[in-house]
Amino acid sequence: MHHRHGLHFLALTDEKGRLIWISAARPGRTRDITAARRNYLLAHLRAAGLGALADLGFLGLDDDADHPVVVTGFKATRYRKLTTCEKDANRVLAAGRAPVEHGFAHLENWRTLTKRRTDPTRATHLLRALLVLTNIEVHR
Repeated sequence: MHHRHGLHFLALTDEKGRLIWISAARPGRTRDITAARRNYLLAHLRAAGLGALADLGFLGLDDDADHPVVVTGFKATRYRKLTTCEKDANRVLAAGRAPVEHGFAHLENWRTLTKRRTDPTRATHLLRALLVLTNIEVHR
C-alpha cells in the first residue's frame, strides 16, 4: 500500500496504555516529526508539564537537552555502533513504550482504519469517535 493512500495520526496514552488524545488525521505520506511539529505537540506537552516516550521517528524533535519532553532511543548507523549503555537505554525505553503500543492495538482492533482512503478531515471525526468507543470498551 502506498503512503499516499493511508492516514497518519498521533496519539497519546497514559502509562497504562489508555488512549488520552488523538491528533487530526493527515495524509499517510506525513512523517512523525512533521506531524508532531504541525500539531504543536512539543509546545502542548511542555505547557502541561508532561513528557512522552517516543520511537525513533521523533528523533531530533526535542532540542532542549537539559529538560527533554520527548524521550527517544539511540540510533545506530553504519559507521557508529551502539554502546552497551545505549543498548540498555533502548531496552528500558522499549519496556516503557510497551503499554503505549497496546493502546494503539486497541485502536487498530476496530479494523475500520486498515484501508481507509478518505479525506483526512472526515477521518479525524472517525478517529475521535473511535477514541471514545475504545475507552468505553477498555474500561468495561
